[in-house]
Amino acid sequence: MLEKRNCPHCGQTMNEWLGPPESGWGMILVCNNNECVFFKGSPRMIRNTEEESPLGCRYAEDPDNNYTPFSLVAWHGACRD
Repeated sequence: MLEKRNCPHCGQTMNEWLGPPESGWGMILVCNNNECVFFKGSPRMIRNTEEESPLGCRYAEDPDNNYTPFSLVAWHGACRD
């Protein structure tokens, strides 16, 4: 069981997520809040063009690396900004 942690961007409790075997991750923590400002603003960071992108980033932390934060690329298609 991982330490309970909250997203620093929206305050919501982060969820445990088992990374795919080929990723090298074990269990990570991910903010799954579709209203999180980090997630809602992420398509602008990714696309850097006028074209719309179905991709975004969720805030995540790697417990095996002292809870180091990173951006987890995720489907953003239903959440348009």
